Amino acid sequence: MRTVSEVVFVSVGSTVRRLALWVGLSMALVGCVAETPRPVVLPPVVEANTLGIGDVFTMVIVGEDKLPTEYTVAPDGTVDVPYIHRITVLGLEPQQVTDLVRQKLIEGEVLTNPSVSVEVKAYNSKRIVVGGEVKTAGAMPLEPGMTLVRALSQAGGLTSLAKKNAVLLRRRVGNTTRAVIVDYDAITTNQIPDVPLQAGDTIFVPQRPF
Repeated sequence: MRTVSEVVFVSVGSTVRRLALWVGLSMALVGCVAETPRPVVLPPVVEANTLGIGDVFTMVIVGEDKLPTEYTVAPDGTVDVPYIHRITVLGLEPQQVTDLVRQKLIEGEVLTNPSVSVEVKAYNSKRIVVGGEVKTAGAMPLEPGMTLVRALSQAGGLTSLAKKNAVLLRRRVGNTTRAVIVDYDAITTNQIPDVPLQAGDTIFVPQRPF
């Protein structure tokens, strides 16, 4: 027959063991719960929308349906526009190209009040680089509104060895280079926003552990 002290000891010992077991299970469960993905924090994208050599843009002059609509900036920084011939567009923004074409059409008495719209199709002079576990690594033109997911898609998508939650994005910010880790899966499942890109960005997709 146990004494009172022995009963108390057994009871306390059992409680301690149960508490230790509960704490251990709780810690294990916490370890199994994935950390909530966080949005990528970077300075706002620096827009670089001036035209450079090789850039492609569309230009529509209302009422002139037979004119070409796609133009590529030549090595000398010019494009050949019907009615007004060669104009220099290097370093101009789309709206400035619109204003220049309107001005030339009016000055040449081709049209009295032309309606012109210009939209950049591809910034071939401004590029980003994608590497690592993608199907087609290399540099690609920065398209207007390009994002990280869109760039990876244009690189053929990720390989089966890609570590999707640890995509590395490097960006030049002022005189320094910032590097952030991006969770690709969290973006594609709408847990965090996609990341807008800017000229000069580098994306690297690492290989997951076997």
